[in-house]
Amino acid sequence: MTTESTNSTDNRITYDIQDYICLIGFNRADKRNAFDSHMIAQLSEALTRYDNDDNLRCALIFAHGEHFTAGLDLMELQDKWDKGAFEFDNSQIDPWGISGKLRTKPIVVAVQGTCFTAGIELMLNSDVVIASDNCNFAQMEVQRGIMPFGGATVRFVQAAGWQKAMPYLLTGKPFDAQTADKLNLVSEVVANGTEYERALTLAKEICQSAPLGVQALLSSAQDASRNGASAALANIHSYLPHLFHSEDAKEGVMAMVERRAAEFRGC
Repeated sequence: MTTESTNSTDNRITYDIQDYICLIGFNRADKRNAFDSHMIAQLSEALTRYDNDDNLRCALIFAHGEHFTAGLDLMELQDKWDKGAFEFDNSQIDPWGISGKLRTKPIVVAVQGTCFTAGIELMLNSDVVIASDNCNFAQMEVQRGIMPFGGATVRFVQAAGWQKAMPYLLTGKPFDAQTADKLNLVSEVVANGTEYERALTLAKEICQSAPLGVQALLSSAQDASRNGASAALANIHSYLPHLFHSEDAKEGVMAMVERRAAEFRGC
């Protein structure tokens, strides 16, 4: 096992590498990991770095401290709405997938404690979410005079359905982990304190799959989510030539014949 760490006590985001996994941690625990403009920029930088690193196959987003995030730091952000705090160009990954470069690799999220507003929307823009059974959620923007603008108006409704989602979106009322599970906002609910290890286990399992296959699968699923089922189905065969002629496809067949675990290289 190899581990690389590039952290500073001044950083809002920690960035570590464990084998093929990128570990991205919220590091503003004294503010319940609320997103200010610096934290948003650093999270985008971390996700972009991960997506551009050919050696990395999965990212795990987690939080230092007792809480995942209290959402947006509205006091710090109030004069930055129109100054680029939420704008990303085509070379940058937007953590909420609204603008910028579309990410190409999977993200697993481990959530504990408070998870409000932008935290829920970050979950909804990820692929696997493991929630502690002590989580408390709220999409409360309407109680602050604004509206969700990180994807909840679309993805929360897609996940839960209109009639299940709207009572929470229109009122901002809180809900627990079990309700989040019923609303299809999380993948699993686990005992408090075990969410990180469970998320890490799933990230390791993803890393055992063929990287090119994982990226193609993710791209097709994103195509369906953004452009609809018909467009995604019409495009699905375009992935096959590259995959079938890859070294990983050959390794997958040989591993099956030889009844052993495949060793994929991402080529």
